[in-house]
Amino acid sequence: MPAELVFIPGLACDRASFAGPFEALSGLARCAVVDHGALDSISAMAQAVLRAAPQKFVTVGHSMGGRVALEIYRSAPQRVAAMVLLDTGYQARAAGEAGEREAAERAELLELARRRGMRAMGEKWLRGMVHPARLEDGALVEAILAMIMRKTPEIFAAQIRALLARPEAGPLLAQIDCPVLLLCGRQDTWSPLARHEQMARMIRGSKLVVIEDCGHMSPMERPREVSAALGGWLEEHTSP
Repeated sequence: MPAELVFIPGLACDRASFAGPFEALSGLARCAVVDHGALDSISAMAQAVLRAAPQKFVTVGHSMGGRVALEIYRSAPQRVAAMVLLDTGYQARAAGEAGEREAAERAELLELARRRGMRAMGEKWLRGMVHPARLEDGALVEAILAMIMRKTPEIFAAQIRALLARPEAGPLLAQIDCPVLLLCGRQDTWSPLARHEQMARMIRGSKLVVIEDCGHMSPMERPREVSAALGGWLEEHTSP
């Protein structure tokens, strides 16, 4: 296993989003989880990770965290031993109507957070974030909501600004020459499987793992399956 895994959470997420994989892998390698704080750009988030991380490390990025991982590689490829990209994407915000619609939808969530609190925002947001069948799983839903409630509307706003101004990473994908694992919930409607299939074709030598009966929040929805996939792949690709 590698010397250190750096877990990079997504929008409004924290170390709880990686609780299962962290516990499963921390006995085999040193693990750290990033806190983005109120940083409001993908580049600033990447630079913060690079300042705190060891000289060589493995990035494990979920959703927005995957975009941060790609930006880390763009900035310092020699420091990245391997990358794990979970339920993420690589494209900048679309131009025209599609991009305006995304901005409006995110603004609506932010307004809800400011008006009624982060829990109310989370209750609406997670309807599209997890597999529909898991919405009846009270423990999972409460864990996600508790995580979201640890963020403030101000932090949420900063991270939304980061996502709306996210860099285009398409040209970078063909340049990646470290081991890469792509992982996606089959029912992820936010970062769909088709996008990960595109990324797998663009990143030379990458591997794609699909987690069944799972939405966007794969590390929380299916922690055992995600941990097994990460552990096996890391053993194969990063052992001395």
